[in-house]
Amino acid sequence: MRDGDDPARRLDPLDGLRAPDGPACDVFLTGTVFLDIVFTGLDSAPVRGTETWARGMGSSPGGVANMATALARLGLHTSLAAAFGDDHYGEYCWDALADGEGIDLGMSRTVAGWHSPVTVSMAYEGERTMVSHGHEAPPPDGSALFPACPPRARAAIASLAPGRREEWAAAAARRGAKIFADVGWDDTGRWDLAGLADLEHCEAFLPNAEEAMRYTRTDCPRRAAHRLAEKVPLAVVTLGAEGAYAVDGATGETAEVPAIAVEALDPTGAGDVFVAGFVTGTLADWPLADRLAFAGLTAALSVQEFGGSLSAPGWSEIGAWWQQVQGYAAQDQGALRRYAFLEDLLPADARPWPLRRAVPTIGFRA
Repeated sequence: MRDGDDPARRLDPLDGLRAPDGPACDVFLTGTVFLDIVFTGLDSAPVRGTETWARGMGSSPGGVANMATALARLGLHTSLAAAFGDDHYGEYCWDALADGEGIDLGMSRTVAGWHSPVTVSMAYEGERTMVSHGHEAPPPDGSALFPACPPRARAAIASLAPGRREEWAAAAARRGAKIFADVGWDDTGRWDLAGLADLEHCEAFLPNAEEAMRYTRTDCPRRAAHRLAEKVPLAVVTLGAEGAYAVDGATGETAEVPAIAVEALDPTGAGDVFVAGFVTGTLADWPLADRLAFAGLTAALSVQEFGGSLSAPGWSEIGAWWQQVQGYAAQDQGALRRYAFLEDLLPADARPWPLRRAVPTIGFRA
């Protein structure tokens, strides 16, 4: 958790939309939690046969914890179902997510005798190289690791894979959750949309440009977004340095927002932060273009910090950025108006930029 960012005092983007009979959970997600060990301050990639010293290092929960943390820091009540090892790494990740970020781990489990998956990440030249190790968590007593029916939620986030169906996603959709989904690289090389079985349950599908073009057999990411909008209510294609493009399949509305130019230190988790920002805006019922702009802004703020879950911005960072950017004499006022919707959202007491973050570590003894 960032210095001074108390979960109990975070801005609630859904304030005014909540009802006594509404779901207690805003977003449900499940997946693998890694312990991330991130080496920073490297001038170049390590050279074979040599020892390289990094100028900085941090540890934090990674994997699906990147997305869960990004959602929680934006004020959404987040429930995570994941396995945690009963080693010190697992204990640290559990405490960091439950106590540090306020994430509900009521559907998560500690698995006896199972060691936590670990990723070592080395960040340099705006990129990163990762080495991971882990084993699939064994289900308890031969039963499923998690119940097939997730808690009632406003939204759920799924990661689609060819030929795989997640029963929990269908159950969540039946209970009224909006399903947001991304997708990974198709190692089979088939790139068959029909193979993404859970796409039929999705409210929104958020692939990157290359994935979108391959799945739709097009050579233009915007054309790909329109093809995808024939399959899902909302198609969002991220365009890297160009920003993002979205198509509302129900209304035909389109929106495109350019990316914010920043110095990228570490892109780890930026895609997760983008999705979290877009989910937040969608649940808050913002206009489509505002949702894209907010998602891009949160992702841009995240790449200026090292680490996955550590770099996810909260409302304090967003407010500090807004105050700072308005103070630039050479600021393009037309471009600035794209983010004017933030004025009514941000806390009035945003801290000065840059912000001091807590030093990430597995923990000191009290």
